[in-house]
Amino acid sequence: MNKYLNLFDFSQKVNYRTEVLSGLTVALALVPEAIAFALIPGFSPLTGLYAAFVLALITSIFGGRPGMISGATGAVAVIFVGLILELKRNFPGIEPEVILNYVFATVIIAGMLQIGAGLLRLGKFIRLVPHPVMFGFVNGLAIIIFMAQFPNFYDKSTGAIMTGNSLYIMLGLTLLTMVIIWGLPKLTKAVPSSLVAIIVVSALVIGLGIDTLTVADTMKAGESIKGGFPPLSIPQIPLTLQSFKIIFPYAAIVAGVGLIESLLTLNIIDEITETRGRSNKECVAQGTANILSGFLSGMGGCAMIGQSLINTSSGARARLSGITAAVMLLVFIMFGSSLIEQLPMAALVGLMFMVAIGTFEWASFKTFRKMPNSDVIVMVLVTLITAITHNLAVAVLLGVIISALAYSWENAKRIRARKRIDEDGVKHYEIYGPLFFGSTTAFSEKFDVPNDPEEVIIDFAESRIVDMSAIEAVNKITERYKKLNKVVHLKHLSADCRKLLASADAIIDVNVMEDPTYKLVVDKV
Repeated sequence: MNKYLNLFDFSQKVNYRTEVLSGLTVALALVPEAIAFALIPGFSPLTGLYAAFVLALITSIFGGRPGMISGATGAVAVIFVGLILELKRNFPGIEPEVILNYVFATVIIAGMLQIGAGLLRLGKFIRLVPHPVMFGFVNGLAIIIFMAQFPNFYDKSTGAIMTGNSLYIMLGLTLLTMVIIWGLPKLTKAVPSSLVAIIVVSALVIGLGIDTLTVADTMKAGESIKGGFPPLSIPQIPLTLQSFKIIFPYAAIVAGVGLIESLLTLNIIDEITETRGRSNKECVAQGTANILSGFLSGMGGCAMIGQSLINTSSGARARLSGITAAVMLLVFIMFGSSLIEQLPMAALVGLMFMVAIGTFEWASFKTFRKMPNSDVIVMVLVTLITAITHNLAVAVLLGVIISALAYSWENAKRIRARKRIDEDGVKHYEIYGPLFFGSTTAFSEKFDVPNDPEEVIIDFAESRIVDMSAIEAVNKITERYKKLNKVVHLKHLSADCRKLLASADAIIDVNVMEDPTYKLVVDKV
């Protein structure tokens, strides 16, 4: 029974007022984001809003990180642009309604893959993301959030940047929003400063009739966020191998991008709240939410770091805030669309500017002189790739690969050998440092096979045979000595090293020297 209570955090002390007000703030911020992301591949605003509702609700209830917000995201929306182009190439003249069916099917399959990742407990691999990559990801994301607000400073009718009073009003209202968000917490933290800022600026604009950009102005002519409960939509696509070949690669990309963004966001919120989320549980929740999103006319998505930071910075720590955000978003769609469409974009732009400023890891500049050059390069590279391509998954993967290569290179240089000849004329090579694919060449160069005595001992007390490349390197050294009729003993091999040697098709297993005084310390798993 307790596990079900914990699911909804009833065992935790919850500040209901903070949670509800934070959720309301997040809901207001979700509206323009969901609309903007739906427009990237050319979908209806409701397609993005329905996805935001379903994802926010399901992940808030069942997710592994209370306080984290999910919804329609730009990273996922961009993937559908490629899918649509692929569909148009394969099916010339395909109708928009048919395209949507393929999109919904893709989202459903992506959800299944995400659930599979969670059940296979693959979420733990997010721990392999190095800290410099995290810094780069966060900084790049902050730049994306910041730059994404600038289109709101363009005149929608002319396509040119605002001038005159329009620009001054937009800048003034944006600055007012930022000042309220920054200054109000210094006076009181009774209510979220972000919500107060939106209400104050919106009251000024609506009450005084100020002519400025609103949420309604960001949508295409004739479009509205007014709708009902997300309608059930079972994707009607041909159940053929051709259809599967088209949508599966994009579903896999959606699943991968969604999990990477979600788990990285989970880690960031963990650091902010000084608590620990459950990555595998979040994978299953994200997958479940995407499956339901595909069946409820939504475009799918993943965790949203901007909205998650708004939520946590407002003081929310429990699931109630996310549930409130989802419910209020549905209320806006069904009953409050006319009011929400009047909200000034300046208030939401100011809010997102403050999110970007708060997201950026300013402390990363202080670490430049303290971090290794390779880490600095990785951090800057991930930041630039994220900011330029907006492809967070690729940026993170490249960062991990470069970090791994840098680590391998550094460890490859650490292989050493102390050499001595004992009183019996036996030469000892005392190896220290890891022996793996990157260090095998340096390892082989340590030995003077032609000039060594008839008996040689290679001591691995301070080393470790890591992989098959290392086994092959040891094997080749043994063969070189054997050709000269010299005897080689391998000493102080750990149990896992001996197991590797035993499973390999090598001659070296017969020459292993056992040392009864050697004790092996094994980490418990």
